[in-house]
Amino acid sequence: MYSAAESSKIRQDFWTTFGQYMKPVPSAQGYRINWQNYKTGVKDVYFRMKTERDFISIGIEICHRDDELQQLYFEQFVEFRKLLEAELEEPWDWQLHQFDDLGKVVSRIQKVKIGLNVFDQNDWPAIISFLKPRIIALNAFWANIKPAFEDL
Repeated sequence: MYSAAESSKIRQDFWTTFGQYMKPVPSAQGYRINWQNYKTGVKDVYFRMKTERDFISIGIEICHRDDELQQLYFEQFVEFRKLLEAELEEPWDWQLHQFDDLGKVVSRIQKVKIGLNVFDQNDWPAIISFLKPRIIALNAFWANIKPAFEDL
């Protein structure tokens, strides 16, 4: 078991490594981008990558405080579901109104992979191989549909 400081250091080292690996990859628009800290540019819509002891995940998280507006954003993503899944080349899990780690209501569209451990450096290539194509695909998807969310 790692101390909190050790856990934080390992995670920080992983995200630094991921960032260095992704640095030469341009966004869908050809710009430089901070992949590990992706900014959607739309309030309450986030692209989240999570690394834990027994799983990793990547997804879209809608965090609007108003449940009805959160549902409206989620339904807007549902309208683009075929486009998203075509870009990702796989189906993802869709969850309306779930609780996050802090007990807040959020909605998620995500892909989870069980069995990879960020604390095992031998798993890092597999974690990066899982996250890289999906965050690039999310970026390409977002480049096309972001305007539909800017007016909500």
